[in-house]
Amino acid sequence: MADKKIYRASTTAPVNIAVIKYWGKRDPTLNLPTNSSLSVTLSQVDLRAHTTASCSASYSKPDTLLLNNAPQSLDTPRSSACLALLRAQRASLEATDPSLPQLSTYPLRLVSSNNFPTAAGLASSAAGFAALVRAITDLYELPTSATDLSRIARQGSGSACRSLMGGYVAWEMGQAADGSDSQAVQVAPAAHWPEMRALILVVSAAKKGVSSTAGMQATVKTSELFQARATHVVPRRMLAMERAIRERDFESFASLTMKDSNGFHATCLDTEPPIFYLNDVSRAAIRAVEALNQKAGRLVAAYTFDAGPNAVVYYLEADEPSVVGPFRLALGDVDGWTRQWKQVDEAAKDCDTFDENTLLTLKVGVSRVIMTSVGEGPERSEEHLIGEDGEPVKS
Repeated sequence: MADKKIYRASTTAPVNIAVIKYWGKRDPTLNLPTNSSLSVTLSQVDLRAHTTASCSASYSKPDTLLLNNAPQSLDTPRSSACLALLRAQRASLEATDPSLPQLSTYPLRLVSSNNFPTAAGLASSAAGFAALVRAITDLYELPTSATDLSRIARQGSGSACRSLMGGYVAWEMGQAADGSDSQAVQVAPAAHWPEMRALILVVSAAKKGVSSTAGMQATVKTSELFQARATHVVPRRMLAMERAIRERDFESFASLTMKDSNGFHATCLDTEPPIFYLNDVSRAAIRAVEALNQKAGRLVAAYTFDAGPNAVVYYLEADEPSVVGPFRLALGDVDGWTRQWKQVDEAAKDCDTFDENTLLTLKVGVSRVIMTSVGEGPERSEEHLIGEDGEPVKS
């Protein structure tokens, strides 16, 4: 009798925001980076991709993906590479145990949704590919570690390898030509430094003008700053950042985070033609963080920007009133404030931390905020986006 069962598995995966940036590929096909990187995994309560992977002999070919209710092509080198590697691992299990259902031969249906804007500089592809790879791994019941999976997810989206683990995660660039040692490793779990917080200022939810992939390729080809950054600057910063995290040294963490963000965007400006991911609102956020630190007499906040204008401001829980308070005062009732703010509002009263131009630019340019913290890696979910009939669940 033919197997007509609908098989399903669902996973949520987090966003990660790098504090030592990945930029540039030494092998675009395998997504091998020119430098190592390190990130903070953010809480899935606030930022996550949710994916259901399903397969059945009753499904028609080809494999399909529905992202935020819109069909997406899986006929791309990156997607094809991930699916082929996962299918090969499942086929190996089936060859060893013929009693297993032949899931590797069944068409896949994938449905995914994000609770944040896609392709707006908020690491949507990292969370998305991490969720996709983890969901298919669970569907296929593969006995695979997070580090092993990171080598697969990396081929879909480089930064996705870091979203397969919680806490503080490094992506080791590796040296092997086949990418076998280019993988994610956990520097420290979230519980090691749980006081880490992040305030995200959403400047634009629009799709980026220059994609990360196109930007990297242009930088590698044309930037003279790029080689110095990849060869000399980043290796030193990786060691220093790992030490700062181990020692829970926020001042060192903050200084390195801001320097590396600035250095990354300097290589973008050094690219021909120059790439402008930051805008006037981004620069106002930088001035705001500098003002916060100057007023505190120490580094209480650190800005960082990925390939987009949205600012991520790291700070510690104990400093929330002095960091978030002035932003709360400046931005007023934009969407996203999620906590009771009596203490913060008291700290912000009569606050003159930001100059008038910075205040106005932030007020006009920030559309919403996201408040979050360091968080855990992917989690299995019993909330399926594909029903028992094999069709997408209507939201």
